[in-house]
Amino acid sequence: MRTVEQHLDEIREPSSTQPWYRNKSTWRKVTHYTLTYGLLLFGAFVFLIPFIGMLSTALKEPKEIFAYPLKLIPETLHWEHFYEAWFAYLPFTVFLLNSLKISINAVIGNLVSCTLVAYAFARLRARGKNILFVTVLGTMVLPVEVTIVPQYLLFTNLGWNNTHWPLLVPPWFGWPFFIFLLRQFFMTIPRDLDEAARIDGASSWQILWHVILPLAKPALATIVIFSFIGNWNNFLGPLIYLRDEELLTLPIGLLQFQGSFGLVDYHYMMAVSVLMLVPVLVVFLLGQRLFVEGIALSGLKG
Repeated sequence: MRTVEQHLDEIREPSSTQPWYRNKSTWRKVTHYTLTYGLLLFGAFVFLIPFIGMLSTALKEPKEIFAYPLKLIPETLHWEHFYEAWFAYLPFTVFLLNSLKISINAVIGNLVSCTLVAYAFARLRARGKNILFVTVLGTMVLPVEVTIVPQYLLFTNLGWNNTHWPLLVPPWFGWPFFIFLLRQFFMTIPRDLDEAARIDGASSWQILWHVILPLAKPALATIVIFSFIGNWNNFLGPLIYLRDEELLTLPIGLLQFQGSFGLVDYHYMMAVSVLMLVPVLVVFLLGQRLFVEGIALSGLKG
C-alpha cells in the first residue's frame, strides 16, 4: 500500500526535490482547503441553528420550552406532537393542498410569462425595447406594500375576494426579477445559434423552444426554486384575500395555533413548521446543481 508521503509527492512540483512538508505550494493548497471547508462547515452550522431549535421545540413538552437552563435535547422526545399538530386540531391536509395548488400554479405561470417576455427583450428587435425593459426593472423599486390597496380594490371589484384567484392569476403576468434573470441568461447564448436555426427555416417560436430553452435549464431551475419557495411561504397575500377555512394555506394555518390572550401552542407550531420545510427541501435538492449554475451564469453579460 502506498504511503501518505508517496501521495503527497505526486502533488509536489516535478522540479522540486524538497520533501512535501517543506514545499510551499503544498502548504498553500493545504491551507486553502482547510480554510475553505472550515468556513463552509461553520456557515452550515450557523444556518442549521434555527432548524435545530424548531425541531427541539417540536419535541418538547410545553413547560420545557421556556425552562431555564435551556435544554436542547428534551428528556422525553414527543414524536406524537407531529401527528397531533397535523391531524388533531386543524385540517392541515387541506391547507397543504391549497399551498401546493397556489405554488405549482405560480411556478408554471412564471415560467411561461417570464420566458416569453425575457426572450423578446433578449432576442427580438423592436423600437423602444430598452425603454420598456428599464420600465420593467423600475417596477422592482416599488415595495409590495405600496400596491396592496390598488390590487385589493381591483380583485374585490372583480368578485375575487375570498377566492384563490388573486393568488393564481398574477404569476401569469410575469415577475420583474425573473424577467431580468432570464433576459441576462439568454444574452449569454451566442446569436449564431439563432441565425443558424433561421437559415434552416425555424421561426422565433421554434428557436425559443428548440434552441434557447434547452440551453437555459439552469436559469429555469432558478426560477422554479425561487417561485415555489416564495409562494409556499407567502403569508401576506392569503391573509388579505382568504377568509374561509377550506381556502387557507399552510402559513395562515400556523397562525391558528395562537389562542386567546396571546397564548401560543409553540410545540405544535414548530412541529408543523418542520413538516412545512420538507417540500421546500425536496424542490431545492432536486434543482440544486442547476440552481447554482444559473446564479453563476445569469449576470455574465449585460
